[in-house]
Amino acid sequence: MTGGTSAPGGSGRQAAVALVLRQEPEPAFLLVRRARSPRDPWSGQMALPGGRRDPGDADLRETAVRETHEEAGIDLDRTGVLLGRLPDLEPTSRAIPRLVIAPFVFRLSGEARARVASPEIAAVYWVRIADLTAPGARSAVTIDTPAGGRDFPCYWVAGQPVWGLTYRILQRFLRARLDPIPGGAGATSRDTSQADAVRSDPGADAPAIPEITRTGDNGRGMVL
Repeated sequence: MTGGTSAPGGSGRQAAVALVLRQEPEPAFLLVRRARSPRDPWSGQMALPGGRRDPGDADLRETAVRETHEEAGIDLDRTGVLLGRLPDLEPTSRAIPRLVIAPFVFRLSGEARARVASPEIAAVYWVRIADLTAPGARSAVTIDTPAGGRDFPCYWVAGQPVWGLTYRILQRFLRARLDPIPGGAGATSRDTSQADAVRSDPGADAPAIPEITRTGDNGRGMVL
């Protein structure tokens, strides 16, 4: 468990992403598809909103909030509630810059419309949590690497694989136990074709957002 809202090392190797949840019309989370660019190590991939920490960011939570607003047009300071933080992680590929990435989990407390808000983003999607937990949801994709083709576990969303760092974060979220945030949380099938940038078709018996346990300063678990 990492705790706090900062990561080791200089801010140049720190990054943060936001796992943004909404409950209506059914439990879902926000994904973006990054635009293709030779300068982006995650070019064209499905991802969570996020990026490197800027020198002006007070902490990594602020990085996640800023990047979500810049990329998807959602102001988490205004419409989001911070639930907690998943453990930090790092890329395993040597082709990716060395980064320590902090995933923050937010729940929307009001209406918020996701949109493509940056040239770095090609599309945005609301993905039903049910699509990750359905039987057979997990699959595999073959990715070209310097050592040749390699199979990676993934989900499929709108015909695109969700793999690598984003897949790892989603797996951790589904087992969700969040790190404490100083000041408390109040401080602020193969192709899931139902994913939609603007809406999700309502479905009967949709599962609730998984219970997320945050351990507070008093050492007791709190279900959010």
